[in-house]
Amino acid sequence: MSEELRTEEVQTNEEPVETMADYEGHFDDANPWNRVLDYMKNKTVLPVKVEGIVNGGAIAMVEGLRGFIPASKLSLSYIEDLETYLLKDIEVRVIDVDQANNRLVLSAREILREKEKKAREDQIASIKIGTVMEGTVETLQNYGAFIKLENGLSGLVHISQISQKRIKTPGEVLKAGDTVKVKVIGIKDGKISLSMKALEESAEEVVEKVEIPKSENIGTNLGDLFKNIKL
Repeated sequence: MSEELRTEEVQTNEEPVETMADYEGHFDDANPWNRVLDYMKNKTVLPVKVEGIVNGGAIAMVEGLRGFIPASKLSLSYIEDLETYLLKDIEVRVIDVDQANNRLVLSAREILREKEKKAREDQIASIKIGTVMEGTVETLQNYGAFIKLENGLSGLVHISQISQKRIKTPGEVLKAGDTVKVKVIGIKDGKISLSMKALEESAEEVVEKVEIPKSENIGTNLGDLFKNIKL
């Protein structure tokens, strides 16, 4: 075998040599700060465990990075004791990333708000027009009264639907805290329209009973007609 052929064979069997350029494309993927930045851009929902409580919030780890959850971002309502969240599993989104200052901020509030909105929409969708419910008067406005229904939802009784009587303000008939019965008369754009007047109208629709005489009593007997007449 010639020297030239042997050299060609050796070159053909050699493993390709990897260079730093081959790895550069993977450096960004390996950087946890870039990953959490992608999470923020994509609004990714991340399951985490609260691993610590600090002044003003909680700590959870994401991709090996220490994330801070402000107390105002843990819940939809005020949290009296943050310690109750220790070791609790929650869902969060990344809302702020600052690698230079080693700052990673997380939030559960937006996810909770979305879930609450979805639950409310599903609940409203299950209500049928014509349903009669009991509720409590929450607030009075010039244009009507807001009613807290027994299922936790709220609806509006427009002033024109409060009473058959003409009233100038809802306060003439209602006050906050009153328990009332209402009828669902409309649902649009997530808003529930109620009526008290419709129930008043139903109550007054009394069917008049007409007693039909028996056939043998219909007509007048001539003997009965002249019985008491003296000629």
